[in-house]
Amino acid sequence: MPPPTLNELPVVLSAVLPVLLIAVAGVAMRKFEWLTTEADHSLMRVTVNLLIPAFIFDKVLNNPALDRTENIFLAPLVGFCTVALGIGVSWLAIRLAGLQRDAAGRTFAFSTGLYNYGYVPLPLAMSLFDRETVGVLIVHNLGTEIAFWLLGTIVFAHAAKEPLWKKILNPPLLAIVLTLTLNFTGGAAYVPEFAKTTAHMLGVCAIPMGLVLIGAMIADHLGEFHSEQGWRVMGASCALRLGLIPVLFLALAKFLPCSVELKRVILLQAAMPSAVFAILAARHFGGDGPTALRVVIATSAVSFVTIPLWIRAGMKWLGL
Repeated sequence: MPPPTLNELPVVLSAVLPVLLIAVAGVAMRKFEWLTTEADHSLMRVTVNLLIPAFIFDKVLNNPALDRTENIFLAPLVGFCTVALGIGVSWLAIRLAGLQRDAAGRTFAFSTGLYNYGYVPLPLAMSLFDRETVGVLIVHNLGTEIAFWLLGTIVFAHAAKEPLWKKILNPPLLAIVLTLTLNFTGGAAYVPEFAKTTAHMLGVCAIPMGLVLIGAMIADHLGEFHSEQGWRVMGASCALRLGLIPVLFLALAKFLPCSVELKRVILLQAAMPSAVFAILAARHFGGDGPTALRVVIATSAVSFVTIPLWIRAGMKWLGL
């Protein structure tokens, strides 16, 4: 099924707004205490260990875009390199944010450079493009996941509590490896229909659940957020994450000899705000929590406007 023609901005908004509204619903659920903090850990484990692997299985199995070698090997490399590029550019701009290369400065660089690579671009890929693009995005995220843990350890110069391989070797990764193995060995033809249906039914729950949890997570930290104390950090992060870095990503998509699906993935990632998980990463790696919070909330709020603008402009420039 070909992607819709984006001649009008409302077409993009119709894909973006449901994603943002589900996250806002998560904020409201926390405020009304319908979703308690005690439930977060178990719901996150269900999402990461069951729902996301089912989603991956549903979208990757028999995906024709993943029959091409370039999408299998180049997509993860692009994922890793784009995260590294974002962190590198942000590192050079630490002084622009009025920070030093201490815990706050390192947190600024990491949080600004790490884009939201999962719960927001995945539903956008499903709404704006096709199943092939979703499959390439999932494989692309292998590289971003590795970059998250490896570059986080390097940037903060702080060893993780668990070995790196234990962090990378998680259920979503195992689901990708299993499904790609079935595709390449011909085993996908022998997967029974009831298994495919089960994976699909579980998989459709993954993105809404993840977005609700992200909204609840943001709500938890709103009390710590004091914009008047960090306006320079927020301004610099928005200028980089939603201004300069998207231009670099779109230039990569324009001139990199790759599949149309991978170009679409790079476009989506170019439009993304900072990853909400940067807040958790700051805690895990010994960074500065308030700095991560300001970066994430500022870029997420401004992205309500910039996501549809970047996607529309990028599709026009890239001819997608």
